[in-house]
Amino acid sequence: MRLLRLLSAGLACLAPFAGARAEDFYKGRTINVLVGFSPGGGFDLNARLLARHLGRFIPGRPDVVVSNMNGAASLAAVQYLDTRGAKDGTLIGTFNFGLIGDSRLFPERVKADFRNYGWIGSVSVDVTSCYTWGGLGLKTLEDARKRPLVHMGDVGPGTSAFVNQNILKKIFGVNVKQVLGYPGSAEQRIAIERGELDGDCGAWASLPAEWVEGNKVNPLMRSTQMLAPGMPASVPWMVDIAPDARSREIIRLLTASGGVGRPFIVSNAVPAERAQILREAFNAMTRDPEFNAEAARLRFPVTPKTGEEALRLVQEIYAAPEALVKEAREVGGG
Repeated sequence: MRLLRLLSAGLACLAPFAGARAEDFYKGRTINVLVGFSPGGGFDLNARLLARHLGRFIPGRPDVVVSNMNGAASLAAVQYLDTRGAKDGTLIGTFNFGLIGDSRLFPERVKADFRNYGWIGSVSVDVTSCYTWGGLGLKTLEDARKRPLVHMGDVGPGTSAFVNQNILKKIFGVNVKQVLGYPGSAEQRIAIERGELDGDCGAWASLPAEWVEGNKVNPLMRSTQMLAPGMPASVPWMVDIAPDARSREIIRLLTASGGVGRPFIVSNAVPAERAQILREAFNAMTRDPEFNAEAARLRFPVTPKTGEEALRLVQEIYAAPEALVKEAREVGGG
């Protein structure tokens, strides 16, 4: 009994020091936010916004920097977290949320189980819109259907844009020709302005302000029930205009990962107490007036998901019935 009392007393003394070590870990360190795309696109800009603010809410106020690793529609960056990346809590990854749904539909292609990561949170639900360049005169979905070919670009299979382009093609009958291999959305926007591409199915918040304010693009439909700031109220939600009930179910599954938003994750190998520090800092950041003011200037809607909320949505996607998954594969697979 005396030995047990001594052990208990020793553990009680050690507990505060263990907590202090977790709290002090980030002092003098640098956190790297790894973006799965080239610089200048929506995911990159979102990560740089986070990097300018997150450190203020982490004990020890570490520096936060951004680096880029484009490849495999951002899957390369995700896999790096579990292979060569630091697993001490100094590496955070962000990737295209379309990979979540694709990992359920095409596990042979997307070799990642997103239930097995440490979810930090998401700044906003992503509202994507399929749009065409204004100079083409394709103002409605019916106009787009009449065009022999509508060229749209993407980095490759697995992104939300790739999936939405396939919905546009296979459910709504627009003859979309997908041009793959772009490093990111910044390069795609340049191609649209040059006339190499006719449009995209990208995030509304990522469109240049002059495009939106100058009515340089014509949005045909949107991927979520909610409207993005500055998006015309007349833009239909694709579920509302789907041709039949089964198509609506397929669209809901294919676009479900958009509810997760632009996610930030760490490897599951990161010590639990450090992942929790990052989650708490993230939640505090999204409530901060200074952060929200800058997000508003950048036209980034702040509709945050906590890490726990995002993980629940991921688990729901993985729980989709096999029959529905099989039909969704035929639409979303390109």
